[in-house]
This record gives sequence, C-alpha cells and structure tokens, in this order.
Amino acid sequence: MAPVPPGIRLLVTFNREQWYRAFTFMLTFLLYTSFHLSRKPISIVKSELHKNCSSASELATVALGSSGQEPSASSIHADTDCSWKPFDKSNYKQLLGAMDYSFLCAYAIGMYLSGIIGERLPIRLYLTVGMLTSGLFTCLFGLGYVYNIHSLWFYIFVQVANGLVQTTGWPSVVTCIGNWFGKGRRGLIMGLWNSHTSVGNILGSLIAGYWVSSNWGLSFIVPGLIIGAMGIICFLFLIEHPNDLKGIYAQKLSPGNRVSAKSWNGANGHSKVYLQFKDNKNQSYDTELLLPRNAVCVPLQPVEVVKSESELSAISFMGALRIPGVVEFSLCLLFAKLVSYTFLFWLPLYITKAAHLNAKKAGDLSTLFDVGGIVGGILAGVISDKMGKRATTCAVMLLLAAPTLYGFSMISQFGLGPTIGMLLVCGGLVNGPYALITTAVSADLGTHKSLKGNARALSTVTAIIDGTGSVGAAVGPLLAGLLSAGGWDQVFYMLMTADFLALLLLLRLVTKELSSSKSHPASAIELKEH
Repeated sequence: MAPVPPGIRLLVTFNREQWYRAFTFMLTFLLYTSFHLSRKPISIVKSELHKNCSSASELATVALGSSGQEPSASSIHADTDCSWKPFDKSNYKQLLGAMDYSFLCAYAIGMYLSGIIGERLPIRLYLTVGMLTSGLFTCLFGLGYVYNIHSLWFYIFVQVANGLVQTTGWPSVVTCIGNWFGKGRRGLIMGLWNSHTSVGNILGSLIAGYWVSSNWGLSFIVPGLIIGAMGIICFLFLIEHPNDLKGIYAQKLSPGNRVSAKSWNGANGHSKVYLQFKDNKNQSYDTELLLPRNAVCVPLQPVEVVKSESELSAISFMGALRIPGVVEFSLCLLFAKLVSYTFLFWLPLYITKAAHLNAKKAGDLSTLFDVGGIVGGILAGVISDKMGKRATTCAVMLLLAAPTLYGFSMISQFGLGPTIGMLLVCGGLVNGPYALITTAVSADLGTHKSLKGNARALSTVTAIIDGTGSVGAAVGPLLAGLLSAGGWDQVFYMLMTADFLALLLLLRLVTKELSSSKSHPASAIELKEH
C-alpha cells in the first residue's frame, strides 16, 4: 500500500469544527474585500474626471504658432474640454470633495442604525441585501459615463445611496467572525482577517486603473458586478454562528436514541435546538462551538444553560456607550479613520500632481500604501496579543505616524524610490491602529465582562465604534478637498494634527494599562467601570 501523502495527512488532522472556522474566515474575508473593492474606483477616476490637459493645449498652441495662425479661443481652453463636466471648472477639487463627503456622511449616519438593525435581523439576509444594492448603485455610477450624464446631483445621489447600503457590511462580518473565534489570539486572527481592507483597495485600484483611461465607466461597473456576485455567494454559504449547525446534525441522530430535535428562532435568526430525551423532558443547551466531529454525540449534562429571552435582548444604544472603553476608542477612531480615508480618496490624485504620473500609474503606486497597511494591521494584532495592551499598541503607532506623514510630504518630491519606501511605512503606521480598533478592540468590547455573557451587543458596539470613525472618514476627504486649494502641505498638517488628537484620546486607557500589575493577552480590554 502506497504511503499517504503528507499534505493529506495534514488535512485529515483538522476536525469539522476547524474546517467550518476556516471556511467562515475565508468567506467573510472575501465578502468585505468586495466592499472595499467597490469603494476604491472613485479615487482612481478623479484624475480622469479632471485631466491636466496643459500639455495637450501647449502642443496645439505650438502647432498653430508654427503655421502662422493665431491660437483660437477653443484651443486656449482645451484644458477644460478634455475633462468630464461638471468637474471641468476651477472648483473641481471642491466638487470631488463633495462627492466623497456625500458617501462618507451617509455611511457615518447609516452605521449607527445599521448595528441596531443588524442585531434584530438574520445577518446572512441583511448582508446579502446590502451587497446586492451596493452593487446596483456602484454600477449606476459607471452608467453615468455610458449614458453621458453630467449632472452633479446624479452622482451625489448615487454616492449617498451607496453609502447607506454599504453600512450593512462591517457590523455583519465582525459579528460573524466574533461568533466563530474566541478571545485567545484574537489580535493575530483579526489582524490577518482585517487585511481584506487593503486587499480590496489594491484590487479596486488595479481593476479601476485598467479601464480608467479608456472607459472609466467600467471602473465602476466591474466592481459593482463583483460585489453583487459575492452577495449571492453570501446568501448561499454564510454560517452566522456555530449554533446554526445544531439542527442539521441533530437530525442525523440514529432512531435508537429516541432523540428528536425541535428548533426555534433565536437571536439574529440563530437556531436554538431543544433535544427530546427518553424521559420525555425537554433540555436545552448552547455551547460556543457545538460541532460534531466523527459522530454525533448528545451530552448527558448541558454545557451551558441558555439564558432567558429577556437576558438575551439586544443592547440599547446608551447601554453600549456605557461599556468601558467604547467612548475613548470610538473618538480615537474618528481621527485615525480621518487620516486613513483621506489617503484612500486623495492619494492617487496627490501622486498624479506631485510625481507627474498618469492616472493608471498613480493608482498602481497608491496600492503600496495598502500593502503597508496589511503588514501594519497584522503587527498591531500580534503585538497587542503579546503585550495584552491594545490601547498602548495603538498609541505607539499613532505617535510614530505623525512625523512619518511629514517625512512623506517632503520625500515624495525627490523621486519614485523614496516615495515607494515612505508609502509602505505610512501605510503600516496609519492603518495599524485603525485595523486594530475596528476588529479586535470592537470584538473585545462587544463581549466585555460587564455584559454578563450577552453577546448580542457585538453588532451594536461595532457599529458605534465604526460609525464614529466614519464621521472622521467623512470630514477628512472634505477638508482635504478644501485645504488642497492652498497647497498639499496644509493637507498633511491637518493629517498630523488628527494623529496627535487620536493619541491624546487614548492616554487615559494607556495609563490604566501601564499601571496594571497583570497583563492578559486574551482579554486586553478589561477596564473598570466609569
């Protein structure tokens, strides 16, 4: 008999529980990758909506001058003819900033409602509807090119609608991944998982950049179709909670055991299974990861008694705010996300102007910021797990980020090589705290010990933290559009100020962590009540 290949031996060492965990990890990773993939095209297309056509007009003027003809008014204003109306005027930066603001403001407002709604609806259906409608509005923006639409209000309406429906994504996937993974090594797991943000930005830049110069409408239509297709996959395959699999496997019990399964809809549509035993008494149980391996086994003693329905009621908005650490991390994320989203929406245009590159090359170069963000998010998770100090990890990275941003504004004028290096470093230091707060910190606070085991707060807490951060994400690109008219230096001063403010908001939590005599990597946010 031939020996079993080592790869197969490795695969069979994983039990069914681990396979479902890995599947959920990858599926939610791909789902939120498609969300960011569909957000990125607008930053790539900006330089195409308002082109720098001075070189073209100069060539036309030289050609006419050599032929002895006076340049006409149309040739003098050729720089406006090659731009997409209404972004062909001198106030194009303000108009582009208004489009960013409309999306992000709608996203910030909708996020507060999204978490509360998500706690009360099946996550799989809620996320599916959000992804399908997001794909629709993303495609609709691209159809503006196909049907030659030049109304600013059309594009603002699409951005507002898309911002609202995209709020279904983050609370849903964080709740799902939090249901499947416990607190041990959560920083590492979520640091790896949160790289979907940067992967989506990179793929969105590459896809949008491929068509930006020839047909920028496809830069939106293709990502819109991708997120719509992922929405269908979500509907078919997403498993919200390990308990959802109980009913499937309880039905496979042999008839000799005389065990019948009855189910009812619990929180977020999760199935709570009641097993009928021989003594004709109903017993209920709920385990964190009740997944059969080689055979289905019914425990004689319940592992954990299901709490009463009143105890499992969804947490209120004010109740979530009273969880220790929620307010501080929410306000910190406001400024951290302000910096991150300013780069997301304005970095390609800045590279186009500073390095004098075309839209495609600037879009490709901007992906290095996201590559650095992947490394920064993973490092932040690993370090915070090792130290057991989430706030301190974020504070150190924010402290280093501010001078790095100033260095980037200076070095980016000295060639491509230094720009590449600084983009990687800036990406890691800017996105590291942002990634840690929106994933591991949100999951820690959503399952805080003060909740006494009520995990239904996770979606609401996640929405509050990310919704507050989204206020900064809305303000940052808008301020960048206004300040860039006076020079890009003012934009970088604004970003450095935001980093310092984010650092100041964490000082109380940092002091508590450093003064603590014990370090608990598995539960880094164990703070006393206010």
